[in-house]
Amino acid sequence: MAHLLGSCKLVTLATGLALAPANAQAACPIELAVYGDAQSGSEIDFTPTGTSATVTNTFRVILDNNVVLNGIVMWNEGVARPNGALMYKCPEGDATGDELAACTLWHGVIYTSDDKGSIGLLPAEGVEAPKMLILPDLGPALRQSSAYGGGGFSKVPWDVFALKGCQE
Repeated sequence: MAHLLGSCKLVTLATGLALAPANAQAACPIELAVYGDAQSGSEIDFTPTGTSATVTNTFRVILDNNVVLNGIVMWNEGVARPNGALMYKCPEGDATGDELAACTLWHGVIYTSDDKGSIGLLPAEGVEAPKMLILPDLGPALRQSSAYGGGGFSKVPWDVFALKGCQE
């Protein structure tokens, strides 16, 4: 009987050690996070921003029909908020304000939510990725955009995206 108990303890210890690395994995930082919208299949992929003095986050929204929107986040001064902008086919290099306005399909504050429903603001890089992203009025803005229909995308995402993974 003592031999059997010793074997059970050894199996329990081995099982615990085997599970430890999975539970001890580092959380996904926001700059490597991947979010998805179950309704449309759209995805938000964050990428490291680099050394920009004003841009705190860089991401892209991948829609159906291989339409990719480029996104940036800049925190405004005064009442600090992470202001996101999604652009489609913007001119390369120096662009005028009118050119940027014409290729910006959505802009607004990006909110987050945790498992308990607490609302926060999108963090800068180096912070654990939040469970949910909320981009208010994203769907309606994209439906009104020049990229919708025709040769563009046909499935409009909702305003809420859930964390679905972490890039390597």
